[in-house]
Amino acid sequence: MQLDLREVEEICKTLYVQALKVLPADIKAGFKELVRTETDATGRRILDTMIENIAVAERTKNILCQDTGIPIYNVVVGRDVEFDGAGLKRAIRTGCERATHDYSLRSSVVHPITRKNNQTSSGIRVPIIHVDFDEQPETVSIEMIPKGSGSENGSFLQMLLPSDGINAVKRFVIDRVIESGGRVCPPTIVGVGIGGTSDLCMHLAKIAATRPLGSVCSDEEGAKIERELSGAVNELGIGPQGLGGRSTSFAVHVEVAATHITQNPVAVNIQCHSARRARATITPGGISFSA
Repeated sequence: MQLDLREVEEICKTLYVQALKVLPADIKAGFKELVRTETDATGRRILDTMIENIAVAERTKNILCQDTGIPIYNVVVGRDVEFDGAGLKRAIRTGCERATHDYSLRSSVVHPITRKNNQTSSGIRVPIIHVDFDEQPETVSIEMIPKGSGSENGSFLQMLLPSDGINAVKRFVIDRVIESGGRVCPPTIVGVGIGGTSDLCMHLAKIAATRPLGSVCSDEEGAKIERELSGAVNELGIGPQGLGGRSTSFAVHVEVAATHITQNPVAVNIQCHSARRARATITPGGISFSA
C-alpha cells in the first residue's frame, strides 16, 4: 500500500478538531461509573456539571476545553506500507496547522524562551510525532492527542534505586497525586511509567495516561500495581476538581520497560478529566475514524 500524504494531511487536520470536540465513549462511561460510586454530595454535583459540559460541547459542536493543548500524533505503520518519512512528518504538521487556521482554534504553542506564539499550534519539534511499526498488513493508524497544560504540568520523574523496592514506586505515585491535588482537573487518568531510561520512563507514563479506560497493562506485575493504585488514589479524598470526594481518578494505568540492574526509574504523567483523543485507521479499503 502506498500512503497518500495528501490524505494524511486531511486526516491529521480532521483528527485535531474531532479530538477537541468529541469525548471518547470510554471516558463518558467512566464518568457514569464515578457518579455511581461517589458518596460525597459536592463530588456528585461537580461530576454532574462536568457531564453537562460534555453534552453541551457536543450539542453545540464546540470544543470541550479552551486549552487546545500540545498536539501529539502517534503513528503506527504496518507491513507492506510505502511512504516518504520526511513527507509524512510534513503532512502531519501541515494538517495540524490547517486545523488551527481553518477552525480558528486557540494556538497554545509558544517558543519556550521568547514566548512568541505563531498561531499555528506548531513550533520547534511540535507537533510531537511518534512513529512505530507493527505486524498489521497494509495498515496505518494515526492517533491524535491534544495534551492540555493543566494535566501535563502533573508530570514527575524520580530515578529510584533497586534497593528502594516497589513500595517506593507506589509511594512516589501516591505522593505526586496528593501534590497535584485539584490543579490537574480531576477526575484523572494517572499514567505511570516504570523502568527504561529517564526519557523512556516519561514516555511510558504518557502512553499509560492516554490509554483507553478498561485497558490493562500487558505485563502481569504492572497490571497488579494498576489495580492496587487505582483503588488507593480514590481513598485520598481529593475528589473532582479537588473539592472532595472519592472520584479523584478514573484509573491508574501502568506501562513498564526493562531497565538497568542499578536503577529503577518511575514517572508520573496525569491526564485530566477531558481525556481527549481521536484515531484514524488507513487500509486499502478506506479510512475509518474512532476515539
